[in-house]
Amino acid sequence: MVIVDIQQCSGPLEVLDELNAEGRAKIAVLKFSIEHLASVAETEMDKMKRIELLSIVDSYKEQLNTSLAAFRKANVVSACVIDKLARENLFSMPEERQNALRRRHDKQSLTNTSSQLTDKLLSISRHLAETSQRSADTLDTLLTSSDKVGSTKDELEHQQQAIVQSGKLLGKYGRREVTDKALLALAFAFFLACVFYILQKRF
Repeated sequence: MVIVDIQQCSGPLEVLDELNAEGRAKIAVLKFSIEHLASVAETEMDKMKRIELLSIVDSYKEQLNTSLAAFRKANVVSACVIDKLARENLFSMPEERQNALRRRHDKQSLTNTSSQLTDKLLSISRHLAETSQRSADTLDTLLTSSDKVGSTKDELEHQQQAIVQSGKLLGKYGRREVTDKALLALAFAFFLACVFYILQKRF
């Protein structure tokens, strides 16, 4: 079992990491299986079978929690053992070799720190590039919107002028209609007057 292997692991850390990866993979599979069984239990139509399946799911969940606790404890114990053995090996070495290991460790630490800083700078650079691109896209969108607003404004002005001219024409036609009606009324009145005059002369 992976937990036993982790408890018995005395180094190096790479071996412990491999065991941890194997353990996490098995735990993930176990979690998925329990979740699948729980979903099957929820869809079970038979009430007694559903209760029985849910009871089994609870039992497996307890076992999983126990295994997780044992897994974490085994990791802590194994890490402490590996650290202790590393310290003992370091102090049992000659002083020159200890100094060489310390220098190599310091150099490795500096390298790791430099690598981390480089990664952070690259991340910041990518973020700034993305921000600049988004700003450029936003500017293009604003320019396009500004052009559309300008064209819409011109179109509205043309429409307003057309409406004003239409209003003037309608007013002109309205006045002409009134004038035509007045002329027709005067002509009809004149016609009636002429008819009345002729009739009066005959009789």
